[in-house]
Amino acid sequence: MRDGFVSVAAVTPHVTVAGIKENTEEIKSWMDLANEEKVDVCVFPELCVTGFTCGDLFYSDLLLRQAKEALLELAKYTKNLNGIFFVGLPFSHKGKIYNVAAALNKGEILGLVPKTNLPNYGEFYEARQFTPGKEDMDYIEFGMGQENTVILGTKQYFRCAQLENLVIGAEICEDLWVPNPPSVDMALNGATLIVNLSASDELTGKRTYRRSLVEHQSASLYCGYVYASAGIGESTQDVVYSGHSLICENGVTLMESEPFEEGMVISEIDVNTIAFRRRTMNTFLAREDFGVNESVFELEEKTTELSRFVDPKPFVPSDEKQKSQRCEEILDIQSYGLRKRLAHTGCKTAVIGISGGLDSTLALLVTARAFDLLELDHKGIIAVTMPGFGTTDRTYQNALSMIRELHATLKEVDICPAVLQHFKDIGQNESNHDVTYENSQARERTQILMDIANKENGMVIGTGDLSELALGWATYNGDHMSMYGVNTSVPKTLVRHLVKYYADACCGEALQKVLYDVLDTPVSPELLPPKDGVISQKTEELVGPYELHDFFLYHLVRLGQEPRKIYRLAQIAFEGEYDGETIKKWLKTFLRRFFSQQFKRSCLPDGPKVGTVALSPRGDWRMPSDGDVSLWIEALDCTDV
Repeated sequence: MRDGFVSVAAVTPHVTVAGIKENTEEIKSWMDLANEEKVDVCVFPELCVTGFTCGDLFYSDLLLRQAKEALLELAKYTKNLNGIFFVGLPFSHKGKIYNVAAALNKGEILGLVPKTNLPNYGEFYEARQFTPGKEDMDYIEFGMGQENTVILGTKQYFRCAQLENLVIGAEICEDLWVPNPPSVDMALNGATLIVNLSASDELTGKRTYRRSLVEHQSASLYCGYVYASAGIGESTQDVVYSGHSLICENGVTLMESEPFEEGMVISEIDVNTIAFRRRTMNTFLAREDFGVNESVFELEEKTTELSRFVDPKPFVPSDEKQKSQRCEEILDIQSYGLRKRLAHTGCKTAVIGISGGLDSTLALLVTARAFDLLELDHKGIIAVTMPGFGTTDRTYQNALSMIRELHATLKEVDICPAVLQHFKDIGQNESNHDVTYENSQARERTQILMDIANKENGMVIGTGDLSELALGWATYNGDHMSMYGVNTSVPKTLVRHLVKYYADACCGEALQKVLYDVLDTPVSPELLPPKDGVISQKTEELVGPYELHDFFLYHLVRLGQEPRKIYRLAQIAFEGEYDGETIKKWLKTFLRRFFSQQFKRSCLPDGPKVGTVALSPRGDWRMPSDGDVSLWIEALDCTDV
């Protein structure tokens, strides 16, 4: 449970219809396996103690009595097991039969949650035998070794004593398929994990629909969802059951069983991140009148081993088709945003500094698309090359080629004479290659762009990306400033894919060749003199790999994770690429820069938000410029490499 990761399992046991003794032993064997696999929450299917397809056999006193005895036996069996177990059975109470989910932990029955919605259409006739669950609580004294009073009722959930953010709500099969599932109220009253004990028959296309339903519920409720379904042991008198089990979190399927296979699927739910996501949404409001009953259960405190995939590039879709679609969407957002700003201001001229690097390349491509949307001549794009002390022939030639291929207007301004005069004015030794040497060039370039924009009644298009803003890797009032920043919420790892997508799908062979060479060029501000004509100042050697920083940024801002957890996940995501010491070094660099450079983000130009992470002070991120990073650094220092 360390870092809020909870191991969960959905089990499809082999069921013998009405074979309670056989089923009890089968369930025990899966409980043992779940315990061996260190599962915290284990979910079995609907009515698995008796089998779902017993029909009118559910009326039998013998069947109901033995089901109750089996429940007590299973509860007792959990005494020496770690975990909370949910099993389904018919339960007779006050002359009625309820289809219930029983929560078992450390030898006790914690509660009985009855099914609320009983389907009585098509192949279903559950209302014939069962009574719908009610909100009013009934208190049941079992005796027979069951010490606590057990609640029967729908308004209850189960809280873990060792992990505050692990709160479980239970619903049963059809409860999920109705317009207002019980899990809605459960989630709005704190349940971070919903379990569903199901017996959903298999039909053509139903598997896809079922998956989308579970994914949607986990997404709309910001929760984990464990769905365990009955399998091939059920009666095939009229329908067939495939045992389709799912584990989903926030709209993503983490694990799914194969069709027509009995067994167990296991994954991990991140309840701390779920709790964080809910805290950031003021529309996720608690139902004040829910009147829920809470039972507390015990789990062993341990480190949950992670089997779930940790994406090293969370901003970049791994599926190629989805990646292309995402790139097109982002380019549209950027270009339509710029289109609106140009139209609103009446500007028919855009001024953009072209270095031959990735960011300015993307900004130029976006500007060209915006001009196409406005049906403006590309000659209105004034693309300015401003060679300085660190400019290499490779980037210079690529800049010229791009401008030519896009039919923009080329303007070249050599900044060296102006910067040397500036050094003389402020008393800077030109052989001293310090931060003043570098930033003077960046500010001179920005001044040139701003003044050309004034002269041409145009707008300066910013090129800086989200990763640079997170690190503060920009010269204040230099490349930090523009009149509209089209890349402001595009991380560096995504910039590369956007340029590649454009090269592959949106341009001719000549421009494609140039774009591929840009992609192959090391990231550099080119502010220090080259060595033998080759770039000497490589950003990632100075500030760290952007793929690591983008990973840190996503997990810190989007998911609200602590440094220890980010470090742990990064070790998994980048296994074989970076060792623990390297990851920790750059994570510490990221944290320090992220906090210390907020002042640059507090006065950002306008720019379009394209994804779930953005740092605009007018939008997603309101952080004090004087925030102290010590708490985060100390937490990381306490983490073993």
